[in-house]
Amino acid sequence: MFSCGNPDPNLDKTGKDELKTFEIDRKIKKSDKSFQDVIYVPVYSDIYVDEQNHKTLLSATLSIRNTSYTDSIFISKIDYFNTQGTLVRNYLEKNISIPPMATINYVIEKDDDTGGSGANFIVELSSKNDKVKPLIQAVMIGQNGNKAFSFTTNGHSVINKKTLQ
Repeated sequence: MFSCGNPDPNLDKTGKDELKTFEIDRKIKKSDKSFQDVIYVPVYSDIYVDEQNHKTLLSATLSIRNTSYTDSIFISKIDYFNTQGTLVRNYLEKNISIPPMATINYVIEKDDDTGGSGANFIVELSSKNDKVKPLIQAVMIGQNGNKAFSFTTNGHSVINKKTLQ
């Protein structure tokens, strides 16, 4: 059977949610938490594009990149908040592990305007190595008439600590 709708961009080739492919069935050990961080990632699900204040809806991709050659990073929370600061949705049921040099992406569809112009993600992560420097960004893509555009925002650490062992 074929569907006229667009396929879910968050499903891998086997039809499984991309975040679920990285799930781990254990708690994150204290020894895996030499480094912990909470990252705030601004996201725009719409922007104003002209003098009449017409909104243009955007699709947004949250990208979490492990830049380490040797160490996994562990993600314990990915939460999506709207402009008013209200939690819209939690994305994780279980912790996930991102292997060295791997990336996960998660798409907020263009038609999902629950976040608004001031939406954001909170990502909680940890690693065995306190030198790990993941790259967390949001990529927004939109179209207004015959013009398309895209831009990125970078995640910012709001709580960063080394855990004493």
